[in-house]
Amino acid sequence: MFLVTLHIILRLIRNMALKALNARTAPKSHAPERIIQFGEGNFLRCFVDWIVYNMNQKTDFNASVVVVQPIERGMVDWLNGQDCLYHVNLQGRLNGEKVNSLTRIDCISRALNPYSQNQAFMALAEQPEIRFVISNTTEAGIAFDPACKLADAPASSYPGKLTQLLYRRFKTFNGAADKGLIIMPCELIFLNGHHLKECIYQYIELWKDDFGADYESFKEWFTKYNYVCATLVDRIVPGFPRKEIAEIQEKICYVDNLVVQGEAFHLWVIEKPENMDIDALKAEFPAEKAGLNVLIAPSEKPYHERKVTLLNGPHTVLSPVAYLSGINIVRDACNDEVVGKFIHKVQFDELMQTLNLPMDELQQFASDVLERFNNPYVDHQVTSIMLNSFPKYETRDLPGVKVYLQRKGELPQGLVFGLAAIITYYKGGTRADGAPIEPNDAPEIMQLLKDLWATGDTQKVAEGVLAAENIWHENLNETVPGLTALVKKDLDLIQDKGMLEAVKTIL
Repeated sequence: MFLVTLHIILRLIRNMALKALNARTAPKSHAPERIIQFGEGNFLRCFVDWIVYNMNQKTDFNASVVVVQPIERGMVDWLNGQDCLYHVNLQGRLNGEKVNSLTRIDCISRALNPYSQNQAFMALAEQPEIRFVISNTTEAGIAFDPACKLADAPASSYPGKLTQLLYRRFKTFNGAADKGLIIMPCELIFLNGHHLKECIYQYIELWKDDFGADYESFKEWFTKYNYVCATLVDRIVPGFPRKEIAEIQEKICYVDNLVVQGEAFHLWVIEKPENMDIDALKAEFPAEKAGLNVLIAPSEKPYHERKVTLLNGPHTVLSPVAYLSGINIVRDACNDEVVGKFIHKVQFDELMQTLNLPMDELQQFASDVLERFNNPYVDHQVTSIMLNSFPKYETRDLPGVKVYLQRKGELPQGLVFGLAAIITYYKGGTRADGAPIEPNDAPEIMQLLKDLWATGDTQKVAEGVLAAENIWHENLNETVPGLTALVKKDLDLIQDKGMLEAVKTIL
């Protein structure tokens, strides 16, 4: 009892010694404001601003970020309250080693709310050093709203705000070629830059009368001298570390209410815009020079396919196999003698063979994915992955099944077994240890599986699932030769032997 009380007293004394985090108590670098960032949330602060900080430290990039709150209610007051200083806590494995680092990020100069500080927001367009626009306004943020007006202060949509800013910049610098912007959206939309560019063109047309005589020249300036990139971003960011915050604050000796936690892995693929040379973009944004995992490439498409196939694809099939084998955590599935081999088989022997990037790149990415799955700091529940498993399989794994069959002349055993595992999971009931099996999907899919399993006939189950065009948009009994028979065989194996013993038969 005495030792417990003493520990509490010592902790209180340490907490009293913590300093408020701001520019008066911690050093903060100063650099020209060259980046406008729409979004102040956890992901951008843990990913983009961490990257900018590293570029400043390791190259002559020398840039600071002005954060713009994209919606009326947000966190800019919190950011400004700490003079835009905060810590990033990265956790995970890199190159086989555990990582648990803390870095104070100081590259954000200030944060603005355009709804209450519209003049300051629009004045950003008049700063000659501004060169980049980066955003993460959620998947719904890149959308055209015809109700927006040029005179709004500000426009409600993100593309509307950006178009307002671009027009002000065009007017301020008389359409100067060197005052265009490099725009890199990070919203989780495939070809996000293409969608954003289209929205901007829609606003240029909508506000055509407001632009008057400037309409043609502004549109031409935007087309020729502004560079909109599609990007792919990849880092898991859990956010504020509520459980560990007291321990973290003791380590850093500051009261930091904006600590953001993320995994050690990071990847940013930036597709070069059609009107800009790839080497010119690399020179202006020297992330690769800083040793960061940022790829500036002719196209993001193969990297998008790589991520969906080698990260999301294995997730989708490992989850039911693991759970029905009595395993609850992704990390434990990776380390299991049997299920770990199944994951490796699906990823390296099957899905990797269906992609079109160099094999050494694919092997490195797949190895990185396994390190991420094996994160010692994150208890990733396999059941959290299994929501809507059938639509996920359709987009993430079925393309691999077809390509593998086309290239190898046979079906990939692991991927097909994974589908049988999903079908078995959707039977419901309980595991051998009494844990509930609770599938969750669209009502019509749930009813279909209930009716099929009620027949007690695995042939009917296999045929019925594969015929469901509301899932597959085709009848897989007819379009993928041999699939029905192999799914039935795997369903029978699982029913007869149990999941773990059934997995061993395909290894």
